[in-house]
Amino acid sequence: MRTIHVIGIGAGDPEQLTLQAVRALRDTDVFFILDKGEVKSDLTGLRRDLLDAHVPEGTYRVVEARDPERDRSAGGAAYSPAVGDWRSARAGIYARLIAEELGEDETGAFLVWGDPALYDSTLAILEEVLASGTVDFAYDVVPGISSVSSLAARHRTGLNRVARPVQITTGRRLAEGFPQGVDDVVVMLDAHQGFRQYAGEDIDIFWGAYLGTPDEILVSGPIAEAAPEIERLRAEARERKGWIMDTYLLRRNPRER
Repeated sequence: MRTIHVIGIGAGDPEQLTLQAVRALRDTDVFFILDKGEVKSDLTGLRRDLLDAHVPEGTYRVVEARDPERDRSAGGAAYSPAVGDWRSARAGIYARLIAEELGEDETGAFLVWGDPALYDSTLAILEEVLASGTVDFAYDVVPGISSVSSLAARHRTGLNRVARPVQITTGRRLAEGFPQGVDDVVVMLDAHQGFRQYAGEDIDIFWGAYLGTPDEILVSGPIAEAAPEIERLRAEARERKGWIMDTYLLRRNPRER
């Protein structure tokens, strides 16, 4: 039976690959990479750099396909259906790649930024492919160092405080309000810099972009002071590279509870 490794490759630093991930890389015959277009071609380049660094040349092949576009204008009630359509389109591509490019006795792999279990769709898409019955395969999952862990390490801070919870959410949900009963909130997938609405509160922010890569940017401090710098750096970086991946931790000071 065909086998698929879903390998978490961390936030971008090739030294953050786990030993388990390296073993899985070296056990792979075919690596499937979905190309997001010229603007994000450096993401494909980073994946290839990882392979060059850890897998002997000539022991594998790379198969690329174009990643389907997602309707990013869909909001409100239309958001979830838009994501569902995009996942289904990806499932069709995955099914074709596995059926046509992977021999029945071979092992393939998808390289996932960060950790496959945290805000990534690969596992759900593979389950959709299996449910369709178009191609059969077994798969396993190799955890990776997420951007959340990398963010905390680079800022030399913990994610939670003593006897207090931490919550991980999205920019879309943060825009609806600061989570109740939580003072430490990690925010991912925030295209609209939702932290700005809390600039009047006593909250610190620990922000990072392109974590683990040569383009890494870090800013921390009270939101009122840090927000303008983050907005400026974020705009400059996005203009320079054409894309940005950032994550941040919001930490409410106790007297605001």
